Amino acid sequence: MISFLLKRLSQVVIVMLAISLIAFAVQSKLGDPVAEMVSITASAQEKAAVREELGLNDAFLVQYGRFITNVLQGDFGTSYFYKRPTADIILEKLPATLELVVIASIFIIGFSIPLGVYAAIHPRNWITKSIMGISIIGISVPVFLTAILLLFLFSQHLGWLPSYGRGDTVNLLGWESGLFTIDGIKHLILPSIALSSIMLPLFIRLVRSEMLEALGSEYIRFTKAKGLTNRVIWYKHALKNTMLPVITVGGVQLGIMVAYTLLTETVFQWPGVGFMFLEAINRADIPLITTYIIFVGFIFVLTNTIIDIIYGFIDPRVNVTGGKN
Repeated sequence: MISFLLKRLSQVVIVMLAISLIAFAVQSKLGDPVAEMVSITASAQEKAAVREELGLNDAFLVQYGRFITNVLQGDFGTSYFYKRPTADIILEKLPATLELVVIASIFIIGFSIPLGVYAAIHPRNWITKSIMGISIIGISVPVFLTAILLLFLFSQHLGWLPSYGRGDTVNLLGWESGLFTIDGIKHLILPSIALSSIMLPLFIRLVRSEMLEALGSEYIRFTKAKGLTNRVIWYKHALKNTMLPVITVGGVQLGIMVAYTLLTETVFQWPGVGFMFLEAINRADIPLITTYIIFVGFIFVLTNTIIDIIYGFIDPRVNVTGGKN
């Protein structure tokens, strides 16, 4: 276990260095921050002074080295727009995004597993055909269009749910949460459904595919020969092996969902890190953009590492050193 953790830690460091380098390299293509920071009447000398103060005239490696040195000290830079540390801004916006991702994940898990299992157990049923047909449509429709349709139907036409914002929140041990207010939950429903629509059809098809493969395997035939009931075979033996690849893919998709909140948060004006990132691009807030990219990259790396460890505990054939027992 210790050797595995050390190996994964070294991989995390290498990957995060690569991500930070890429994020820092593309920042020069995102606009001129000086133009956003000074007035349009500022002279060339004033703009040059600001560039010099920010260190934008230094060589790339000098700027990157200064950035990494500051990051190791916990300083990711100061936002040009907010005039505050970028890490503080992301941590302030993070609860809203995490709530969105968690509720969307609950929708995905709550619907994909039973629907996927049912579709595998009853492959020729008309309900299964309907499930698979709807899942194809779900895969084809982009998330922003789903969000707009939800807004039109449930907010504009029916008037059941609010169309934008986060609603009322309460402070719970320093965490501003809308999960404990009726208004906050109402504001959370539509964006969560829209966000879950990205992954839900894929997971339904994944669970069905893996369940069908498990049901056709040799050991399932053996359990049938032993006289076990279908319910035991389906839910105790086949489903357990079905969940292994689902958990692996799910860990990767969790990181993707954090990144995909960008579109959902924009449509619903949800005050999370995704909406913040788009605003930072419009303002050429380079330190905030760079910090966001590194943050999302870290989420990917962290979730993959956690999933590797969980996979090893769930499947007794796999050990955390990467081999088979």
